[in-house]
Amino acid sequence: MSEIFCKIYQNAKGEIMMMVDSSDGGPENPRFVYDGGSRALFYRTQKKPFILRNIEEPARVPLKSVKEILIVEIDGQEVAREYMIPVRIVEDLNKLKFSEVR
Repeated sequence: MSEIFCKIYQNAKGEIMMMVDSSDGGPENPRFVYDGGSRALFYRTQKKPFILRNIEEPARVPLKSVKEILIVEIDGQEVAREYMIPVRIVEDLNKLKFSEVR
């Protein structure tokens, strides 16, 4: 599992946007798995999960309160693609078997 750069933003309506580095090919059944702490899992595809570390404190409560987030993939200074993904809240990422995160 690899790490990826991300920056999380929230607008006035409470919607969450996460900017990430672009990857080759389009997303396939992407999802975001989160337990409320400083880490999360971002599944861009079934075979390409990323671990997100150092989720900042101000982003933690909002991330636990939304059902989906907007992903914006950045390639240099350009937006490569954007798409909505569901958020799955779990009790503890450490207790998950990664094959269970579907």
